Amino acid sequence: MKGLTTHILDLTHGHPASEVAIELYRWEGSSTRRLLNTAATNADGRLDDPLLTFDRMQSGEYELLFYIGDYFRKKGLQLSDPAFLDKVAVRVGISNLASHYHVPLLVSPWGYQVYRGS
Repeated sequence: MKGLTTHILDLTHGHPASEVAIELYRWEGSSTRRLLNTAATNADGRLDDPLLTFDRMQSGEYELLFYIGDYFRKKGLQLSDPAFLDKVAVRVGISNLASHYHVPLLVSPWGYQVYRGS
């Protein structure tokens, strides 16, 4: 897959995070964001299609919003109210339109890590 992709690993249970809702936004200026896509991870914690395909990529700032609180509630975890991490927002910049951008998320109810993958 090429474009902007992601996958999610559940560090609490030690496996891919399936059925996690994700929204992709593009920032237009410093205060306006526009929803571009919604998706959910498959059984392997990945998406069946890129969040953003090469033909739709533009230089700029994007935000991936991961609904991890809903995911952990479905797994039967008792989260505080409000949950410490309910939604994880990751803002990334796309500058090279010929490049693939992959944003893995490693997550637990108490913390997360992201990086530019391959």
